[in-house]
Amino acid sequence: MAIDRRKVLLYASAAALRFLLFTAFPRLPNLLTGRAEISTPVTSFKRLQEGLFLYTHNVSPYDGGVFYQAPLFLPLFALIPPSIFSLATAILYILTDLLCAEFIVQIADSGVARVNRLFSSPRKDNHWDSLAVGAAFLFNPFTIATCLARPTSVFSNCAILFAIASAVDRKPSQSMLALALAAYLSLYPALLLPPLILLGYDQVAGQGDSKPKLPEQSLKLGSIFSGSFAWFLTMSYMLTGQSWEFLRSTYGVHLLLPDLTPNVGLWWYFFIEMFDSFRKFFLGVFWLHLVGYVGGLCFRLRKQPLFVLTTIIGIFAIFQPYPSIADASLYFALLPLYNHVFPLMRYTFFAMATILYATLLGPAFYYLWIYAGSGNANFFYAITLVWSLGLSIIVGECLFAVLRDEWEIERPEMKGKEVRRI
Repeated sequence: MAIDRRKVLLYASAAALRFLLFTAFPRLPNLLTGRAEISTPVTSFKRLQEGLFLYTHNVSPYDGGVFYQAPLFLPLFALIPPSIFSLATAILYILTDLLCAEFIVQIADSGVARVNRLFSSPRKDNHWDSLAVGAAFLFNPFTIATCLARPTSVFSNCAILFAIASAVDRKPSQSMLALALAAYLSLYPALLLPPLILLGYDQVAGQGDSKPKLPEQSLKLGSIFSGSFAWFLTMSYMLTGQSWEFLRSTYGVHLLLPDLTPNVGLWWYFFIEMFDSFRKFFLGVFWLHLVGYVGGLCFRLRKQPLFVLTTIIGIFAIFQPYPSIADASLYFALLPLYNHVFPLMRYTFFAMATILYATLLGPAFYYLWIYAGSGNANFFYAITLVWSLGLSIIVGECLFAVLRDEWEIERPEMKGKEVRRI
């Protein structure tokens, strides 16, 4: 098997940059670990360390009301000797980033974003090299900051990318197992199940004479996902001393939002100001809003399930209960797959300027509120609204560009002409 020197150079450069930042600036990882923009109550590396301390001292990690992460993280990190814990975790997160990049390169190599069983873009010849797509992920500042901060969302993102890469590679069963792992770690990736089933079905149905039926395939893959998820829960039940206590402290935190630690999302400030009598109602409304996108996108963009997955991941980065820049970095990693429709986007400069504005002022506003005491929660929440606005514009513009790309196939005489949304 020939070695791709360009890929080796890319991965080596990305790994060297991360390792240099870990070693040359030893205080930087600890600084980033405490940042609200990167670490959330359900992904924080510091909270993982606290839970690990309780676990290694034979105390339930969920007793303190601090550790909200999946139980299977505990034996994984408990294997690392304390004397080399920092070095070993740095290497683990660097390797996870490289693995994510490899999955992205595989997805880009497949060309499914441009041509699949049901759709062929008229702009399919205009695309980036797969290694350029991988480089966009590896050298994204958000990705690098996330790697240094070591949140557990890195593993969820890796599982999601593995699930998509497996579906593209016509391995739908393996894809369901990977998605079950992602859902076990973070819960919300379970919403990716419908478009991932469609993607796996399209890839399998496009090969060979025997075409499986979609309902039968959906039932089969849904059963694999459910069985895999139940297996992970059973493992956790055995690991925590045959107790289901972890369910409330992991998935219950996502669903009920008991921890209102500030983050870049929209939920925390809203529920701080919320009267308790209305809390359950608006929890249902917020979750219904998040779930409601899945069915509509799968129906309208049935021909492009990979884009549905990309868009839903972008929506997660905006509307999930505990988002961080790790979720945005995953969305930005998949966007270059659709660079062939970038010329159809109209507000790219405004969207990117908004993201840059929020990125630079977010830490400053947080400092003014928490440390300087010259501001209040409105300072930080206002800049998170700007951040969400920027992401919303990008998601909306990408959706418009892909729909315009589809429309020009039906109406080729309209290619290049201006249209208006009404």
